[in-house]
Amino acid sequence: MGQNDPKAVATMLRKATKAGSRIQFAALPYRMRKGKPQIMVITSRGTKQWLLPKGWPMANLKPHKVAAQEAWEEAGVIGTAHKRCIGVYTYRKTRGVHRGKKFTVLVYALEVTKSVNAFPERGQRQRKWLPPKKAAKRILNPDLAKVVRRFDYKSDD
Repeated sequence: MGQNDPKAVATMLRKATKAGSRIQFAALPYRMRKGKPQIMVITSRGTKQWLLPKGWPMANLKPHKVAAQEAWEEAGVIGTAHKRCIGVYTYRKTRGVHRGKKFTVLVYALEVTKSVNAFPERGQRQRKWLPPKKAAKRILNPDLAKVVRRFDYKSDD
């Protein structure tokens, strides 16, 4: 059973509701320019690596809504979050209280309708719109880079 398998995703979602979960939800913000998709990548606050907005489960919010909330807070983008998980990746924390621990991140596409300059984490991150392949080249995590590189906006719900 692969990580993108619906049953595997359902199992991860059930685990995400438990305290101490090591599951996070990410948004893959995208927009269309001249008929081609662009993806917004942002830098992490600590290591300044390029990645997607992501965060912890939130009470009473479905995963795709959490992803949309994180995209607003970390990247200043607003849009329609798709309900279906489009990819999964893992990473190991390198800083803070969770240092050394491994986390699984479920990724949800977010069709961006608005991008603003004033948002909660504005001064803490950089953000950049790039075609999927160029965005993937900036991302150090190979599993996340693969999700970004293979993103197909036409096949999403």
